[in-house]
Amino acid sequence: MRTVLVTGGARGIGRAIALDLAGKGHDVAICYRTSESNAHETVAEIERRGVRALALKADVSDPAAVAELFARVGEQLGAPAVLVHAAGPYQRTDVLKETPSGWRDMLANNLDSFFYCTRLVIPGMVENKWGRIIAFGMANADRASAVPGVAAHYVAKVGVLALTRTLARALAPHGVTVNAISPGFIASGSAPEEELSRMLKNIPAGYVGTLDDAVGAAAFLVSDAARYVTGANLILSGGWGL
Repeated sequence: MRTVLVTGGARGIGRAIALDLAGKGHDVAICYRTSESNAHETVAEIERRGVRALALKADVSDPAAVAELFARVGEQLGAPAVLVHAAGPYQRTDVLKETPSGWRDMLANNLDSFFYCTRLVIPGMVENKWGRIIAFGMANADRASAVPGVAAHYVAKVGVLALTRTLARALAPHGVTVNAISPGFIASGSAPEEELSRMLKNIPAGYVGTLDDAVGAAAFLVSDAARYVTGANLILSGGWGL
């Protein structure tokens, strides 16, 4: 049994991963920024699996809030051995109409937050010579393509993948793996059904991914079967973007 922290764990992909890891016997802490009722429901579901659960409100784009989050998780459940950083809002804004605040918001909540969380989870993992860190990128981010419609979000995810690889190399001697999952179109509740339906013609697999697809990817990366996998970017897109 290990302690797992899932940022953005109240809803969608983060919630599904949190429930799956709880079902495998891990104590799970989730953090949320606005989805308080969802967080409480998720904690109740986790506890029904017979493990300890904790939900904390935290803005992970704020380093002080992240420090408080990790302190409280450590006090109540123990230092996290697994970090799943699923927090990170999505914003569709044309690059020619992007504002400084919109740009800063995307980088702060997707890239900065990943750095703030990893810097605090790493010491305990290194001390125990075991750890799993999973970040969330975006299908196509590894190609550094031109994506004018979601430029700020996309640039942040490119940065997440670069930081993932950098941390993976630095932590490999310490028994800690760092990997990314980069979803394409997943029916997680964050995108309108009409938009997902419109995208079907662009997905070679012929269907939109499900939460189970994301859960399976994360379960593998956390498991001992993936102990030699680090610095990887697992593209979860059904072939979209290839």
